[in-house]
Amino acid sequence: MATMTIRNLDEDVKRRLRLQAAQHGRSMEEEARAILRDALAVKPRPGSGATWVAEIRALVEPFGGIEFELPPREPAREPVDFSGPEYGE
Repeated sequence: MATMTIRNLDEDVKRRLRLQAAQHGRSMEEEARAILRDALAVKPRPGSGATWVAEIRALVEPFGGIEFELPPREPAREPVDFSGPEYGE
């Protein structure tokens, strides 16, 4: 089994962990393991394991999707010349 150290834990979180562990009749360490085990055992909703793009698509598809009009491409602008007297030269 692996060992993990948690640094900079807020005093309030530590106090609440101690109280919850006492309510469950176990050590703070065992309580922390149980909390992690329970939190990581939660199964995601079906389809939520997909990428964020797929999740957004699933939200907008019932409305017919979204079509974005792409603006026409323009040639690149010339760079600004900062060498004139109006720029302190």
